[in-house]
Amino acid sequence: MSFDSPADQDGRPSKTQRKQEMQALQELGEKIIALSDAQRARLPLSEDMLAAVEETSRIRSHEGRRRHMQYVGKVMRREDITGIQAAFDEFEQEKLRRDNAFHRLEKWRDRLIDDDEALEPFIADHPNVDRQALRQLIRNARNERERDKPPTNARKLFKLIRDTAGM
Repeated sequence: MSFDSPADQDGRPSKTQRKQEMQALQELGEKIIALSDAQRARLPLSEDMLAAVEETSRIRSHEGRRRHMQYVGKVMRREDITGIQAAFDEFEQEKLRRDNAFHRLEKWRDRLIDDDEALEPFIADHPNVDRQALRQLIRNARNERERDKPPTNARKLFKLIRDTAGM
């Protein structure tokens, strides 16, 4: 008898493999439950799965939740796993795009505070910015940095930049 094959002799998955698959489905179910309602609405979920997800919020006991998650894993077997995974991949791409956009805005904030020459290019890129508020926040953020104060105005500057960029 060979132990290097994950399937039994008749081609069926081994008990260990079935348990691993069930655990993976339960973990995917946990990720679905953790999503916001808006994100969950974008997933291709059946009525049974939506009902199971909704039921989860009412379960308080640890053992009851454990058993319910086994049920969620069972319901997950009938779901479109590739469609769900594609939606999760899209969520991840959106998060990366959003993070990159925030990093660009943070760089603008730092450039505006550190470099007097950065103001004109920023205004050229964002002509609708409130220039007076922008200059005031830059000046106050510089003063805070020089005095080792908390970056209150730097945060306000970031918020102004974010709002100006439409994020």
